[in-house]
Amino acid sequence: MHRLLPALLALACATGTRSSTSPSPARAAGSSPSAPPSPGPSAPAGDDAADLRFQRDLAETASFSLGRPSAARPTPDGKQVLFLRSEPRRSLRRLYVFDVASAQVRELVTPEQILKGAAERLSAQEKARRERMRMRYSGFTSYQLSEAGDKVLVSLGGRVYVLTLADGAAREVVGPGPKGEPAFDAKLSPDGALVSFVRAGELWVAKVAGGPARPVTSGATATKTHAQAEFVAQEEMDRFTGYWWSPDSRLLVYEEADAAKVESLFLADPVDPMAKVEPAPYPRPGRANVEVTLGIVPVGGGRTTWIDWDRARYPYLARVLWQEHAPLTLVVQTRDQRDLGLLAVDPKSGRTHELLHEHDDTWVSLNQDYEWLRDGSGFLWPSERGGAWQLELRAPDGKLVRTLTKPGFGFDGVRYVDLERRRVVVLAGAEPVDHQLYELLLAGGPPEPLTRGPQVHDATFARSSRVHVLSSGSVGSFGTLEVFRADGSLAGALPSVAVQPPFLPRVEIAKVGPGPGFWSALVKPRNFDRSRRYPIIVDVYGGPGTRVVSPSASHYVRAQWMADHGFLVAFIDGRGTPGRGHAWERAIFQKFAEVPLADQVTALEALAAREPAIDLRRVGIIGHSFGGYMAALAVLRRPDVFRAAVASAPVVDWLDYDTHYTERYLGVPAAEDSQIYQQNGLLKYAPALERPLLLIHGTADDNVHFNQTLKLSDALFRAGRRFELIALPRQTHLFYEPQLAFRYWQRVFAFFREHLSD
Repeated sequence: MHRLLPALLALACATGTRSSTSPSPARAAGSSPSAPPSPGPSAPAGDDAADLRFQRDLAETASFSLGRPSAARPTPDGKQVLFLRSEPRRSLRRLYVFDVASAQVRELVTPEQILKGAAERLSAQEKARRERMRMRYSGFTSYQLSEAGDKVLVSLGGRVYVLTLADGAAREVVGPGPKGEPAFDAKLSPDGALVSFVRAGELWVAKVAGGPARPVTSGATATKTHAQAEFVAQEEMDRFTGYWWSPDSRLLVYEEADAAKVESLFLADPVDPMAKVEPAPYPRPGRANVEVTLGIVPVGGGRTTWIDWDRARYPYLARVLWQEHAPLTLVVQTRDQRDLGLLAVDPKSGRTHELLHEHDDTWVSLNQDYEWLRDGSGFLWPSERGGAWQLELRAPDGKLVRTLTKPGFGFDGVRYVDLERRRVVVLAGAEPVDHQLYELLLAGGPPEPLTRGPQVHDATFARSSRVHVLSSGSVGSFGTLEVFRADGSLAGALPSVAVQPPFLPRVEIAKVGPGPGFWSALVKPRNFDRSRRYPIIVDVYGGPGTRVVSPSASHYVRAQWMADHGFLVAFIDGRGTPGRGHAWERAIFQKFAEVPLADQVTALEALAAREPAIDLRRVGIIGHSFGGYMAALAVLRRPDVFRAAVASAPVVDWLDYDTHYTERYLGVPAAEDSQIYQQNGLLKYAPALERPLLLIHGTADDNVHFNQTLKLSDALFRAGRRFELIALPRQTHLFYEPQLAFRYWQRVFAFFREHLSD
């Protein structure tokens, strides 16, 4: 859940922060970005043709995000940049190459050329994996560059292809299995000679040069899989793979996930009562988790060497890393998530020893995206033990050499390590609305800024060159992706073919309320009349791991359309959201139903004091997932503030959500009648509903299950409360169909127009 987007984005596909232009789809791939549109007149109110056309454009272009370049990655030598780009009104992604010397762009190979008329077919495991990754695209959804930079691996329709970067020639390396089983999670070996993949619960290997694929694991069953990440690893730990290559391409490390003791749910979609339903292991709080072990097997198959660590103490496997000139290392975590260990592994014996240990009295966050220096002289480790995220340089034995950043610096990740110059490029921001690139000396010293505001920046570097792709964005633009050469000169911008939004949102970002303050964004009508009083809609998430206030114009296009029809739209980041320090994030521990809601109210009142046009008698709130929980909670517990709510896919009973997420914030329940869980759920407060509430939920949701909304509707009905319920057949947690998104927002807008009118 921690990666879920706020409601105004999630249900209509996330908007990006990349460059946006409006050429026709037939325009050349190398066209350059145009200037952002002028504010222009307000959109017409009502359902006339122009208004409906804009709403359809929003849905069909995924809020004008389709057609923008993404997943940009320079080749190791920095001579070329690969990137993906969908069509303007279609989610089919294509693969392009930008030449750094000439700034020319070419399409490497098309999905049509590879499929040759065949349909794209995905395994059930790959569909679930894409759902966990919030992947809405078809075609080339991802790619992998070889270590040498001369080959590219892509998967399409359950088949695996290796492309030659020089000419785009494609070789099919992996096809369907003996029973037609598709392959997924394919990877190139570090030497570029082999392709590994998962099929039918086992790990397989095939030669790029050709020949039959062969399994390197065996023994998978209905409840036991090999080389496949379990549900909570994908959904909550950002670990989407279950196997890893050794740097010399001779060994493979793979996960064995045994779900035999995990409670099985039968997640039937009621719209299709004839469909066969397979049991799905889903670990709920206080109950059994998947048992995870790790094995090391030769690439040619043979005996597995099992890795030995204290799995009773550390049942969660969060990270696995095996880099050149570095040991195989694991990040493991206790069930209560208050302790974390970094373990080094002896590949011959499977024995482990601890390099370092982290402890927190509430929880240790899993932001340990650490990396070893390529000469093996140590590793870079992010830690929050000092009260905020800091970057540490550690020796190979795990001992601290020095801390490279200070607590107030706002460290947010390593972007490039220049060993020759003994420097590190990092992303940081003292405030979450301002992220810039800085350079640090491994020997210590003050950070040197590489970018500055008012725009926010991020970058992806070539492995062996300072060539990089720089992303820039602000509330005053739709952003750019620019390629810079090693000498710092601009090579050019990665071109967009996206449909251009017809206006630039009118957004005010400010910190409001008592110290340390809450970051907020307020979207006003483009014909804003200061003498009027406007109803306001709060677009809420409110939970951990996600912010809704973003310095990006793309984030607010839909909100601007709603504002232009006579509303103000507010976004507020309260305690629990990332980027404000340890104490800020931990304030929500065991207080989901208290602190986030109180912060939304406090910040809303502060916004109204700042902007007298806000009518606090007419406040609506909308949210999805945790935001859906927050929206329902708002009208249940604070009807004095919130007049109407749209709760989409809300968590209703936290005992029905997954272990890793829920136990981190609410604790491991001793019994199902845990008072903490009752206090933080919605069912206890259902009889108090006195405001309009619209519930929306996909009937095939395998994350926040549809039964959550059914539980709430049952409690409301039995209490004699009035509410509305829309069930979306066959839809999962995030739904992307343009027609569905179009009708969804029509219904939401009509709901607020009805209940927030004078």
